[in-house]
Amino acid sequence: MRSDCNVLPPPQRGTIPVRSGIGLRHAHYAGLLATRPDVAFLEVHAENHFSRGGPALDILERVREHYALSLHGVGLSLGSVDPLAAAHLDALAALVRRFEPAFVSEHLCWCSVDGAYYNDLLPLPYTRETLAHVATRIARVQDRLGRRLAIENVSSYVAFAGADFTEWDFIAELVDRSGCALLLDVNNVYVSAVNHGFDPFRYIDALPAAAIVEIHLAGFTRQAVDGELVLVDTHSAPVAAEVWALYDHTIRRIGPRPTLIEWDAALPPLATLLLEARRADCLMELAYDLAA
Repeated sequence: MRSDCNVLPPPQRGTIPVRSGIGLRHAHYAGLLATRPDVAFLEVHAENHFSRGGPALDILERVREHYALSLHGVGLSLGSVDPLAAAHLDALAALVRRFEPAFVSEHLCWCSVDGAYYNDLLPLPYTRETLAHVATRIARVQDRLGRRLAIENVSSYVAFAGADFTEWDFIAELVDRSGCALLLDVNNVYVSAVNHGFDPFRYIDALPAAAIVEIHLAGFTRQAVDGELVLVDTHSAPVAAEVWALYDHTIRRIGPRPTLIEWDAALPPLATLLLEARRADCLMELAYDLAA
């Protein structure tokens, strides 16, 4: 294994090498621009950059000179029965045209009803009706953007009765029907597995490997609720050892993928994020070596 743990060469516009990246957060703008650390890509929340001008867009213009970009959405509410928000889609399409990101992603969830939006990513009932509904909406988004959308699995704390599918089988069917890609959040798989009592390795092994274009890693917190342990996807801590183990299993099964370290709350220094990213790079390097 090479000591620097670099997996592939630097990126070109619109592509992401199979290495690690970090989320672009305001607290790290100055440090990123001053030091230009060796990460493969930066991921940004699309909705934070829907303005027609201003400092947020200026920062994106500056960082894309040095890094590939991934746009990550949180507000399309793909699982809602509300109509898809035309203004939201227009703004997203304009951002995609301007910055030519390697990936555009959204969550497999709903967050709105009757025009009211909630500050949460809520789980879906895994039924045939839901599958047909969400596949149709994804197809509409992909038609509007003129490109494939990557769908992310969310963490969950409740489940609906009367499901026709497991979550992993629902996702596999969704890929087949809509032609979407997958953004696999390994931390979310682990959090949901503990909360609902399923095997996270079985979940990973059931997903269509070819559809997975990006991986997310993040930290969770443990909370006691009515005397029971619940894991909460807070993005406020280092990646847990259990999640690293599940990630290692994942990339050995499907091959390394561009991997993002998500840290959105209680932000650490930039150097801490870079150490987490370096660990992902080294695990990907090891997976390459074992496959050789």
